[in-house]
Amino acid sequence: MTPRRQRLAILGSTGSIGTSTLDVVALHPERFEVFGLTAFRRVDLLLEQCRRFRPAVVVVPDEAQAPPLRAQLAAAGLKTEVRTGAGALAELAAAPEVDAVMAAIVGAAGLPACMAAARAGKRLLLANKEALVVGGASFMRAVAQGGATLLPIDSEHSAIFQCLPEDRGAWPRRIDHIVLTASGGPFREREHATLADVTPAQAVAHPNWVMGPKISVDSATMMNKALEVIEARWLFDLKPEQIRVVIHPQSIIHSMVVCRDASVLAQLGTPDMKVPIAYGLAFPERVESGAPSLDFLSLKPLTFFEPDRVRCPGLFLAWDALRAAEGTTAVLNAANEMAVAAFLEGTIRFTDIHTVNAETLSRLPPALGAAPHVDDLIDLDQRARATASQVMQGLAR
Repeated sequence: MTPRRQRLAILGSTGSIGTSTLDVVALHPERFEVFGLTAFRRVDLLLEQCRRFRPAVVVVPDEAQAPPLRAQLAAAGLKTEVRTGAGALAELAAAPEVDAVMAAIVGAAGLPACMAAARAGKRLLLANKEALVVGGASFMRAVAQGGATLLPIDSEHSAIFQCLPEDRGAWPRRIDHIVLTASGGPFREREHATLADVTPAQAVAHPNWVMGPKISVDSATMMNKALEVIEARWLFDLKPEQIRVVIHPQSIIHSMVVCRDASVLAQLGTPDMKVPIAYGLAFPERVESGAPSLDFLSLKPLTFFEPDRVRCPGLFLAWDALRAAEGTTAVLNAANEMAVAAFLEGTIRFTDIHTVNAETLSRLPPALGAAPHVDDLIDLDQRARATASQVMQGLAR
């Protein structure tokens, strides 16, 4: 008897993770079926994806986008239903027809849909690190209470996950600490004094990975690694001091687990997101990803460096935020999203991003109390964005 195909909802299907997910899905039509897709701006690409994968449902944010999309779908002979708004996004993530959710929306905007998937007990492939950075303990409670299966998709966290036994109960006995690797971004060797002159075009030109503009800028400032430190704390139930970072420019070792007996387990591979995506989709099995295999005979030497506090000060905010009151990581994330958007628009300098993040943390220490509700965290996120805007207005003056 042929097993039923796994039905997928891909949140953020037109971004780099979403398109790579669909590339992997296309390699295995006997295993995966696309039930729903969502997009923010690139409705033209969403339409192409609909023609190829024929989903039952698509979600776009604005009702004004819906009529022309419905007409184009009908003209293509498709019966795909078009829904709109954040509520529709959460409904798709929790839909009974959906087996697995690829959460690939960038930023805190993806949190409500991730929470909906967790509460509905879905197989949740988490590429939206902000769900954990903002949601923290609240998000992990939703995963536990809903009986969801949480599978990390970030290459670093997937690497750690692959190095650990399936029995989560064995993790504390196994782990001494983990080491997240970081490429260092495009400016790892640039003189610190020249970083204020960095342009958005330079910041998004990552040397190893193909990513969206926001994540590329985060990689250039090393804030992406700061967010990954916070994500790792919750994914693997670690103390902040059990998480370390090294610069590894070649991006071949994706991360490491240092065991209590001093053994080091590492996951290696080419820098291609289709590898962790395929692992998450097929877990606990492994299937073809479409990524090239690693050729050890042609590898250049693998090198490692300590992160530079002067060149990437934002990285070290991660540990400060984790040791502070719950909600501090949500403030840090909101400030960073606002600052990166302003930098990409040309209204602040590259080096101002850290200033905005640090000053927002200073001005808005959270006081949420124990076990805040997700609504409290969303409210805090909005207050942090307003505070970051005020900080940037001061920079402009």
